[in-house]
Amino acid sequence: MNRVDVEIRHFHLFSGIGMGAKGFNRGSARVGNLTAKFRCLGGIDVDPAAVRDFGRVAGVPGTVMDLFDREQYRAFHGEEPPADWREATPQDIHRAAGNERPHIVFLSAPCKGFSGLLSESKSKTDKYQALNRLTLRGVWLMLEAWQQDPPELVLFENVPRLATRGRALLDQITAMLRSYGYATAETTHDCGELGGLAQSRKRFLLVARHLEKVPPLLYQPQTRPLRAVGDVLGRMPLPGDLRAGPMHRVPSLQWKTWVRLAFVEAGSDWRSLNRLAVADGVLSDYLIVPGHHNGQIGVMAHDPSGTFADVEAGSFSVADPRARRGAAQYQQYGVRRWSDTSGAVTGQSAPGGGSHSVADPRCPNVLHNNAFRVVRYSDHAQAVTGGTGSVGGCVADPRRSGPAFGKYAVAPWESAAGTVIAGSTTGQGAYAVADPRSGMAADREAYQSGGHYGVLRWDEPSGAVSAAACHDNGRWSVADHRLPVCTEHLAAVILSEDATWHRPFTTLELAALQSLVDPEEQIELDGLSDQAWRERIGNGVPPAAAEAIASEMGRTLLLAWSGETFALSMAPVWVRPTVAALMVAQGNIA
Repeated sequence: MNRVDVEIRHFHLFSGIGMGAKGFNRGSARVGNLTAKFRCLGGIDVDPAAVRDFGRVAGVPGTVMDLFDREQYRAFHGEEPPADWREATPQDIHRAAGNERPHIVFLSAPCKGFSGLLSESKSKTDKYQALNRLTLRGVWLMLEAWQQDPPELVLFENVPRLATRGRALLDQITAMLRSYGYATAETTHDCGELGGLAQSRKRFLLVARHLEKVPPLLYQPQTRPLRAVGDVLGRMPLPGDLRAGPMHRVPSLQWKTWVRLAFVEAGSDWRSLNRLAVADGVLSDYLIVPGHHNGQIGVMAHDPSGTFADVEAGSFSVADPRARRGAAQYQQYGVRRWSDTSGAVTGQSAPGGGSHSVADPRCPNVLHNNAFRVVRYSDHAQAVTGGTGSVGGCVADPRRSGPAFGKYAVAPWESAAGTVIAGSTTGQGAYAVADPRSGMAADREAYQSGGHYGVLRWDEPSGAVSAAACHDNGRWSVADHRLPVCTEHLAAVILSEDATWHRPFTTLELAALQSLVDPEEQIELDGLSDQAWRERIGNGVPPAAAEAIASEMGRTLLLAWSGETFALSMAPVWVRPTVAALMVAQGNIA
């Protein structure tokens, strides 16, 4: 039986950068010898940068168009529109689709007015009410553009809270669709499960099926298990690798934010900071000390018995628990485990605004993962090897009961000596004293040393640099005061106690979690702003989820066009004809 390719055309209102369109382009369906071939007719968005991205992502040009009516424009912007502005008409929508008729229309209207991140009182202001009404106007423009030959299927996507906060508006949209001959269904899906993603992204989906054109049932797409975030990020180069492009750069965060992330337990959020002990604004049970490779910084336990020297950590290392109380659902400074699923990627995917950081075990440039590691007295040792200088060959021993026990103990001049034993020579016992009677005055130059382990002040000159210059044979160290202040922005690597780098997701990683790109791919969106990129990525529908929806819709259309009215499936029915029949019986369809 020869294969017959059947074109399925799709069009996108409030298209963003075209992530949904990209997914629909990849849709696949086959019924008998009919094979679906999806083609995008275009998209409409008010953001010129997003429309430029749409052309690259969806493969066809988009159209910049403001869909507000004049009253909505005034309410949203607080001023009259410019002189060359005019209201969009159904004919404009038709032209934006190349004067062709789509079989599927996908609408992803602005959702800020319905989002749970917006307070109830603010959502009721004129500005956001106008934005909400834009949703209704967009559906009306679409229906009027093709009223003589309606699209077979309409998909309306938004945040789940639309079903409650926007109930009155949603009822109007549903009634409008039914008046044009559509049966509708409202569902909430996890786009991560539809696309097999490494993020959980709950979204509201309203599906409308034209009863006359599409008799077969429309089934819900199959769901798949969520993946671990490390499955995606592990295939990507380390953040900051120039080969991955500018979207993979490490965000420049305030120093205090890096410290907070380092002390957040993987799999938890800012609330784990409350378990830290802070005395006079300084961590009393941890130190942040320089690491041994490429400027990394390590987190070490600070034993109050004196195993580690008590140093002034500085105000920059405060584990500040003053995050907003009662807002646990937002999980400020949350750090995901490498094996966990990511949360929904949004336009505000910053480390201080949610669980948008990851405990990355791939710490950059660490050649020996446990070099010079100090093991807790209560922990087990690492493997005993011949190279004890580069493995876990040290222990934090709290048994400091007296000077006689201490190796190389030096008794103060005014103190009693330890017990004199047979081995009081060069390692243990009463063998050394701090004798103030050196007889070497500071001004006797002949008795001064060569400055071994000498530390210069920041404001004094260095000595002559010789070929043998090293920290232990002269004054080759400096008292550098340039520690980061709390608000200084930088990219820092702090090895947390779990030996991972708690860091934010890069913009490219967010794009990969959204399935906009494969982990091995690169992409550069319009402009140079990470914030703008993240907003456009977060506003998009994951292409992998859109592909799953498109494939199921394509199967339904092929069934309708081949004359089939029923197909057996184990998947739940998305839009069933009995619902529409009940509506007709109750007089709800014009």
